[in-house]
Amino acid sequence: MKFNTKTIHGGQENTDPAYGSVMPPIYQTSTYKQTTPGGHKGFEYSRSGNPTRTALENALASIENGKYGLAFGSGLAAIDAVIKLFKPGDEIISTSDLYGGSYRLFTKIFENLGIKFHFIGMHDAARIEDHINENTRLIWVETPTNPMMNIIDIAAVSKIAKKHDLLLAVDNTFATAYLQQPLDLGADIVMHSATKYLGGHSDVVLGSLVVNDQKLAEKLYFIQNASGAVCGPMDSFLVLRGIKTLHIRMQRHCENGAAIAKFLKSHPKVDKVYWPGFEDHPNHEIAKEQMKGFGGMISFTTSDGTLKSAVKVVENLKVFTLAESLGGVESLAGHPASMTHASIPQEERAKTGVVDSLIRLSVGIEDEEDLINDLKQALG
Repeated sequence: MKFNTKTIHGGQENTDPAYGSVMPPIYQTSTYKQTTPGGHKGFEYSRSGNPTRTALENALASIENGKYGLAFGSGLAAIDAVIKLFKPGDEIISTSDLYGGSYRLFTKIFENLGIKFHFIGMHDAARIEDHINENTRLIWVETPTNPMMNIIDIAAVSKIAKKHDLLLAVDNTFATAYLQQPLDLGADIVMHSATKYLGGHSDVVLGSLVVNDQKLAEKLYFIQNASGAVCGPMDSFLVLRGIKTLHIRMQRHCENGAAIAKFLKSHPKVDKVYWPGFEDHPNHEIAKEQMKGFGGMISFTTSDGTLKSAVKVVENLKVFTLAESLGGVESLAGHPASMTHASIPQEERAKTGVVDSLIRLSVGIEDEEDLINDLKQALG
């Protein structure tokens, strides 16, 4: 089954054996009738499993070419479950340019519990080996990274992980399974903030994991059930509905993203533009190889390099909405230093390029001309 067909039908066989509903029903129930103690039809309590959530988890596994999908109450809840695989004394290598919420979870929660994190640039995958020791257990990758759009060679990192018997987890939120499929490139775990492109309409908060290994899946299912950070049936339904149009939305996100990136690069009041589709973007050739397209996420700095100019631009936008999050059908603009990455100390942000003049755009699926005109007036 091809990808575009998978988004609609993947993993959805016999989702409603009762009445043959085309869409999986929303099973808004906390518990299920048993005929005898322990005798049920596959579901006993909705923290442990819910038919609507199961339909979503099957769809998530299908689009990522995985065997096991897990859905959580948020992207951070999904990451939390992954890190709970480890114990005090274990070490994790993470890219240094990553979502501020991930950094906060790693440093403010799990470092206090005895897990050590190394944050390094992964432009050159070979650098990772310098930080591997007998306590290393996991390599955590974002690609493209948030918000600098850095590209990390998943296949190269996978070889290093396998050489040292480490797990490799990839945050695939920016690219989605439409643009890249990390399991096919050697990753062990794929994570999504499904709040973003998978949901696609800025109306739900949800996270997901997809894996191929049965034992790893069983460990994660245990953590999911024991910790209880699951999503509800209505949220599951909304993301499942979003996945069905993922392929056509991503096509337009990519088209509009390319047009906006090229416009910004030629504008006199813009200094640097970060978008993987440019030939001079770091690891552009790797992006071409491991991604189907370059996505709708773009970051840029204003030419005078000041906080004041960046704030003025985002405040004056009319079609783009100044808001947290990304990946919806509407275009959003954000100021990472004061919004999504505010939890990262300023000196650490600066090391990765998250300066005060940086603006991040999530380019939606509106008319390209309207988006360009909006940026023109805001910059002008």
